Amino acid sequence: MPLKFGTTKAIAIAFGVLTVSSIGGMFTMIILFKAQTQNITMTPPPTLPPTTMAPPPDMRLPKSLVPQKYEIVLAVHLYTKIIEEGNGSNPNITTPNQTMIFTGNSTVHFQCAQKTMSIFLNSRYLNVSSPVVLNENTKRNIKVSGMKHRDDESDFLELELMDPLETGGNYSLFLSFHGEVSDNLEALYLSRYTDGIFDYESVDDPNADRFIAATNLQPTDARKVFPCFDEPDMKAVFKLTIIHRRETRALGNAAPYESNILDDEWQYTIFRATPKMSTYLFAFAVVDDSFKSITSPSSDTDRVEINTYARPEAINAGHADYAGDIARKLLRFYESQFEMKYSMEKIDQLALPDLYPAAMENWGLITYQEGFLLYQEGVSSLLHKEDIATVIAHELAHQWFGNEVTMKWWNDLWLNEGIATYLSYIAVDSVEPTFNIKEISIMNDLHDAFREDALASSHPLSPASKEINTTDHILGMFDSISYSKGAIVLRMLANHVGEVVFNKGLQMYLKAFQYGNVEKDDLLKYIQMAANQNRGNKAVRNTEDIAGFMNPWTTQSGYPVITINTTNGQVYQKQFLFNNSANSSNSWTVEIEFISNASSKFEKVYLYNNKPVNKEAFIAKNGEWILANINCIGYYRVNYNPENWERLLAQLQKNRHSIPLLNRGQLIDDAFNLARAKLVNVTLALNSTLFLTKETEFLPWESAVRNLEYFILMFDRSEVYGPMQTYLREQVRELYNVFKNDTDDDRVPQNDHSLQYTQLLAIKLACSNGLPECVEMAKQKYAAWMESNNTNSIHPNLRSEIYCQAVAAGEKEEWEFAWDMYQTSSNTSEKEQLRRALSCTKKIWLLSRYLDYTLDPEKIRLMDVASTIYYIAQNSAGQALAWNFIRANWDYVSQGDGAMLIAGVTSRFSTEFELEELMRFQNYDLGGASRAVSLAIEQTQVNIQWVKENKDDVLRWFEQKTSSVRQKEY
Repeated sequence: MPLKFGTTKAIAIAFGVLTVSSIGGMFTMIILFKAQTQNITMTPPPTLPPTTMAPPPDMRLPKSLVPQKYEIVLAVHLYTKIIEEGNGSNPNITTPNQTMIFTGNSTVHFQCAQKTMSIFLNSRYLNVSSPVVLNENTKRNIKVSGMKHRDDESDFLELELMDPLETGGNYSLFLSFHGEVSDNLEALYLSRYTDGIFDYESVDDPNADRFIAATNLQPTDARKVFPCFDEPDMKAVFKLTIIHRRETRALGNAAPYESNILDDEWQYTIFRATPKMSTYLFAFAVVDDSFKSITSPSSDTDRVEINTYARPEAINAGHADYAGDIARKLLRFYESQFEMKYSMEKIDQLALPDLYPAAMENWGLITYQEGFLLYQEGVSSLLHKEDIATVIAHELAHQWFGNEVTMKWWNDLWLNEGIATYLSYIAVDSVEPTFNIKEISIMNDLHDAFREDALASSHPLSPASKEINTTDHILGMFDSISYSKGAIVLRMLANHVGEVVFNKGLQMYLKAFQYGNVEKDDLLKYIQMAANQNRGNKAVRNTEDIAGFMNPWTTQSGYPVITINTTNGQVYQKQFLFNNSANSSNSWTVEIEFISNASSKFEKVYLYNNKPVNKEAFIAKNGEWILANINCIGYYRVNYNPENWERLLAQLQKNRHSIPLLNRGQLIDDAFNLARAKLVNVTLALNSTLFLTKETEFLPWESAVRNLEYFILMFDRSEVYGPMQTYLREQVRELYNVFKNDTDDDRVPQNDHSLQYTQLLAIKLACSNGLPECVEMAKQKYAAWMESNNTNSIHPNLRSEIYCQAVAAGEKEEWEFAWDMYQTSSNTSEKEQLRRALSCTKKIWLLSRYLDYTLDPEKIRLMDVASTIYYIAQNSAGQALAWNFIRANWDYVSQGDGAMLIAGVTSRFSTEFELEELMRFQNYDLGGASRAVSLAIEQTQVNIQWVKENKDDVLRWFEQKTSSVRQKEY
């Protein structure tokens, strides 16, 4: 409901003067808002008044007005520290109430592009008053006859005028407003942390609590902080003044250029003007002045100051040093790669205790969850450095792709997120080559995209803009298609035209659209221009009609499966869908690179439509095998005739190194997913795992484990599970033994991060399938920690799996020890590992208790609720509990990532009863998760049919392999 106070027109005029006035004017504002707020009590977020006016023909703002500049004054009333005073002899305790309000005013300067009698902006959860419209050409006010909030999903604030705004005229609009700081991680929201050393005493000490006000505005939450033209192509310059309490610090997009004290309680900070940018990138934070920063080392040639802010104990302990160092290296790489300097004079990296998602690319003030910015030597996993480097690389790539050049509308989100994801592979591989993570990152994104895009309810990279209207539609675009498919399709394009042309095209694109907005055709146009300029270069690939090559990949959902018959050379494409009975006429321009064991030379064939063609190059003349899609460059799956499959699988067992590493993993992935779509027999997929007894590389094992997890999800409540576990236990035994001495001695391979991943996978697979020496190892190491008076000798790399397996094998004592350690740890990486481990117990009552904890933000932070429930749902003992829990508490638990919740909790669904329950769940108010439910329904239907058709064959295969194992043992 609305707050019970307002501002008069006289006060509004005074506020208008404040936006450009001196310190005296600032002091006047303080007096005014103190008088207004002295009797305020906490209230729920305000609601907008209803209106009977019909909504506009669409949800988009009219283009009659073009914003140029915002001048914003915001007073944040939040206390960053609340002191409770009192002692045993005096029970009276003085406690200042936390004040969750903000007040302010804005002046937006705009040009009229088309004559109009109305001004439309976006505003939500704000009480807006005192409009003043000024004709800046004549210096005369234009009277406002009415101001209405539209009661629909447009969030329109409409001002009706007495006189028209004339085409070409320059105008300004002043508004006063007030609202409330959110407690659900959106808009201007509250984040909380505990000061000093984390132990039992400080956790219970309210004097140790600290509060931060921070913004998170993507995609449509700027309108909850100030009335604005809240669409990405309505860019403007932002000039911000923050009024905040003494002993606090304000951070903003741009550098501060003036800061001063107003009185005993208040001060102000004025920030320099930003570059022209979209509203969702507007950002600020107010932190306790004990919050510290480090400035990353720079050379004489560095122009940009990089400051990393975090809790004082984290800064003092050096936990932010790596983030500052890697950010400097990545910035230098990108400036060189793009041939364009970063546009602002500073980058602030702010580690927030609460933030969802993992990070946000606000121009000049990038915010991060603490776990993706802080690294503690000797406690954080070595692999955690990779996460930090990758997330920072992604956010810094956005400073160009997203901030400098922004998509016109959210239907082309991949132009931000897909490009940033792809560039992060390149950047991390360049500045941290010892990580060697490029191939792992590529395969993760490839398989994430494949999985979602194999459902008929997927969407194109660039759907029609008219299909993406509401906030819920926009939120639905933040998925694996925009991020992962976007990155993989760009990788395919870079290979198609050559890296030289691709990079040149990106450089030209950035220069042409700096501070502007683009559609996907703009990107393709500049890649084409770069190709045309390099036609004389022999290194340049086939670059004819790049738009023609790319449009099917960007405007259609899905991807093809290429079927090659090596007996007659026939090849054709068809859209790959898990529901293989679905009809699709989609086709793509497909570039097929292939080799054979008769020749390791790469050959290339093109398909242009979905009609079968005969290619002599695909005929196996002497019984050789043919392998297509070398290094998984293309975004497609490959199926073969049975004879070629048999030869490839035989080659894997005979000499796997003849098959490129990425293809060893992809052969497994293709086989399993083709079996799910009923294009090959399920036993062929299972046979693709036989060679793994001799494999030590991570990617093939990861592919097998990820695909077999689907079998586990489908069958861990049936008689199939026993022989399946026996098979997996024997398959992983040799791999576990490769690392056994290192694992027992708390060591990891030092010079190869991929082997570090393999070691973790071996522990997970061996312990979860009951390999006795693995389970005993985990129990002993965990018990030693429990008995050691908090001296943890387990290697940080190994903790995530050892904690999980020990809690799974343990009782109440092991679980409660993990919970105590979670509550008292100050290391974000350690807390994350413990939070996951708590979900591993097989005790249903403990899992139920853990679910209840997610409703208490003092126990589980709101940003961690969705992932905690997801972890519990992945446990067979917790899946049904989690499903009932999210339905009972949907409004609260869905405030994080509702789509992830749905995907995790429904991943085991494979019965008609579960399908019926899921379809009833569609009637909930699901918000941005509605599309995820549609995907889950389709996947459940696929699962039901797949289990019905394959269960007997799968059981027979595993029983046969189990019988062979027993015979050997006998």
